[in-house]
Amino acid sequence: MIVEIKIPEISENVESGKVVSVLVQAGDLVDVDDILIELETEKAVVEIPSTVKGKVAELLAEEGEEKNVGDVIARIDTEAEVSEEDAAAETGEQETAGKAVPVEVDAEEKRPEPVDVKQEAAVKTPKDETPSKTKEEKPAAPEPGPVVPASPSIRRLARELGVDLVSVTGSGPRGRITESDVKAHVRKATTTGSDRAVSPGVEPPLPDFSRWGDIESVELPTVRRVVAESVTTYWHTVPHVTQFDRADITHLQEFIGNNAKKAASKGVKLTVTAILTKVCAEALKQFPRFNASIDVTNRQLIYKHYRHIGIAVDTDNGLLVPVLRNADEKGIWDIAAEIAKLAERARTRKVKPDELEGGTFTLSNQGGIGGTNFTPVVLWPQVAILGISRSSVEPVMRDGNFEPRTLLPLSLSYDHRMIDGADAARFMRWICDSLEQPFTMML
Repeated sequence: MIVEIKIPEISENVESGKVVSVLVQAGDLVDVDDILIELETEKAVVEIPSTVKGKVAELLAEEGEEKNVGDVIARIDTEAEVSEEDAAAETGEQETAGKAVPVEVDAEEKRPEPVDVKQEAAVKTPKDETPSKTKEEKPAAPEPGPVVPASPSIRRLARELGVDLVSVTGSGPRGRITESDVKAHVRKATTTGSDRAVSPGVEPPLPDFSRWGDIESVELPTVRRVVAESVTTYWHTVPHVTQFDRADITHLQEFIGNNAKKAASKGVKLTVTAILTKVCAEALKQFPRFNASIDVTNRQLIYKHYRHIGIAVDTDNGLLVPVLRNADEKGIWDIAAEIAKLAERARTRKVKPDELEGGTFTLSNQGGIGGTNFTPVVLWPQVAILGISRSSVEPVMRDGNFEPRTLLPLSLSYDHRMIDGADAARFMRWICDSLEQPFTMML
């Protein structure tokens, strides 16, 4: 029996990916859950396993090839595997364990941890989850319009450029709309002036750089491309304002040093990021508007009764933002351990798509690299992000005398539609006070 192995549904709004690794070849024997290929999506690298035991009769995936959800990547001959086992048993070469069981064609039951997603980091435009305790009843969906064959990234590009995809003719397989189709439509509309095709901030065509010297063009990595698209959306959607402040962490650093051995005994490293994660989670309780989202279409503010903190991670492939869930319910040791694990999985491309979604507030720590301040970009639909820069020892006047104090620069970018400057100043001061005097969080 020939069984087709297809790309399963990976997560919400992820319709395609690039094959980055092919782990089998035609003629190989595979078992259930053996990995056939690794697929790089807009969120993470996902392993696609076999759902049956058998022999690879035909391999339909190559490295660098784009594959869509539902595409066949291999055909497995389950009968061939059984025949080989029977023949081996007859000649004494090996023992058989019985026949493989034919299964359905689609890889639904053994798909690689499907999730319902839509963020972050550094992937698709994020969409905050709603608490499982209280699910709102959704209004009836409107009548569907024409079905437009386009991936989520193409739809997002069209939204950014103000293009109605219904008016675009697709040149891809089965009329699928590609990036070049959208850009060609923009160029045509710009020339004729017939459509509202371009929104403010659209980049003009690049010049021919080879006129001035040698150049090299390389393909934009998937994560880098998604980050570029997402950040563009965030920047044009959110009216950004950044609030700066500094926290005196002299005593906090002493606390970290005094507890270094205790942390090591627990197998974790106590860091400013871990402590700030806990502090920010508590701050979001005190200032719930910073943990909300604004629904402009329906004229609503959406308050989330959970505090999921995104931790920006610098990787070789670009920025990823894994999410630490329910940070307010966890202790410092657990937070430190979980941040380390999430960061490691992000750097090794083992982070799961659902670990990159659902954040309500984000931390971005550049202190290990340098810098005094920066203006982080709010990861819409979140409304705020806290940037952490490198601490430094400076003379501070205390009781009429200068004392050396360790100061930590903090940068809070926020959505001015949701948050006023005075609110941001209070939020930042609460965080600084909590770092300087931890008992503040208990008041």
